[in-house]
Amino acid sequence: MVMLRRLKQLDARVEVILVNSTPDEDLSSSRIQSVDVSYEGLEGEFHSGLVRKSCVRVRNLYGEGAEIRNTRQVSIISVEDLAAIADNMGISGLEPEWVGANLLVSGIPSFTKIPPSTRLIFEGGAALVVDVENSPCKYPGEIIDRHHPGMGKFFAKAASGLRGVTAWVEREGQINTGDSIRVHIPPQQIYEIPQ
Repeated sequence: MVMLRRLKQLDARVEVILVNSTPDEDLSSSRIQSVDVSYEGLEGEFHSGLVRKSCVRVRNLYGEGAEIRNTRQVSIISVEDLAAIADNMGISGLEPEWVGANLLVSGIPSFTKIPPSTRLIFEGGAALVVDVENSPCKYPGEIIDRHHPGMGKFFAKAASGLRGVTAWVEREGQINTGDSIRVHIPPQQIYEIPQ
């Protein structure tokens, strides 16, 4: 069965902007009020770049360490999904800097489930294209343990289907805290592999 849906548009908001400028295994990031966005990503962000080394997520395709296009320039999570993760973990709350996020947004229902190729267009002209759901990993757990001792080990399971998405830059510009975001969801089809 093939389902085709027409282009839909949502309105959302930037709540927090974060960058991690330290090239180490610690995912924690720092809040800033605005950021310039180039085709390489967010200015000052460690994960920026037109290309990156392939990682564990794609090593079965290219082997680990091969140079590939960087479609993981920006990590985005929603206020709603972050609250659901904290609830699943049984803790009072999580901060976006603890989970390696670059943008915390609000106003998009089931944000982690938005489809690939969704466009996020910001007031300052920047536009991001969603690549895929951001899979939970162990590194946020280490940071969470600093704030909620012993609870970090529950992060990966609690964040399944809620970790947000990764995106790449389609249009340069600026992103500011409080900016509105136009969310353009592309037509969708459910693809089934023929038997």
